[in-house]
Amino acid sequence: MPSTKEIKRRIKSVKSTKKITKAMELVAASKMKRAIAQTLASRLYAACSLEILQSLSTRLENSINKFFSANSNSKCLLVLITSNRGLCGGYNSQIIKKTITRLKREITSALPGQKTEVDIVAVGKKGDTAMRRIGQSVVSTFTDMPETIDLTDTVAVSTYLLKEFSEERYGQVYVAFTDFVSALTQKPEIRRVLPVTKEEVKEVIELNLNSPIVSKSTSSVETSYLIEGETDKLLNILVEKLVRMQVYQMILESNASEQSSRMTAMKNASDAAGEMIDDLTLVFNKARQSGITREISEISAGMANVS
Repeated sequence: MPSTKEIKRRIKSVKSTKKITKAMELVAASKMKRAIAQTLASRLYAACSLEILQSLSTRLENSINKFFSANSNSKCLLVLITSNRGLCGGYNSQIIKKTITRLKREITSALPGQKTEVDIVAVGKKGDTAMRRIGQSVVSTFTDMPETIDLTDTVAVSTYLLKEFSEERYGQVYVAFTDFVSALTQKPEIRRVLPVTKEEVKEVIELNLNSPIVSKSTSSVETSYLIEGETDKLLNILVEKLVRMQVYQMILESNASEQSSRMTAMKNASDAAGEMIDDLTLVFNKARQSGITREISEISAGMANVS
């Protein structure tokens, strides 16, 4: 059994750790509230903008817009959204694992004699490190996202995707992100953003409308829009706005998921530290009681020898 001095030192160390994890839990809880409010508020705008594009989807079949049809390039571009820091539970590992599984599936599903190439755009240091570790090609990295994310902070990412696809360097563009469901549930997702199809537009709209704040505020009445001017130019502007909004929304969802996961992880760490302190205190009391009993026995034995 370790000495009481050593046990006291361990208890002091665990108490210091608990103070740190408790402080991180409170900070993460504060950030989580802001991130969730921002994420839910933007879902309404995302759903309304997608509703406009859905109402115009009947014109997509006859459109020659480059964003609505796949090009001849077989290469894929995948945007991986992770965090810059750790200590957030399984947030990073879940989306990285799903991305690696998707990469393996893309390679195995390629035709015999044809190699499917997938390049990575990393948003966050953890994803960049993980992809480079497995030897995956990382063509660009964005690690300067602030804690409070604004639409202007994500323009560089969406502009890069639109440029690469419009120049036909990639045939498809995907985004791997973590969808925020609740403070205790986050779901890793991989969604295609380019080229845009009617089916995927409708699917994204339905997913966004599942949010209570959106379903209560969005009307179910379809609107018929009258277009003046060139339809292709209008569709081109709408698609660019849609992609920017999608990327922005996905980064917001990931940010809310990160803060929620970090708060949960720090809460679990604080609870585990509290249990460890209780166990160490019990061991300390037993060791102390054993020492007192041993001293009393020695004194009694000494008195017996004297008499």
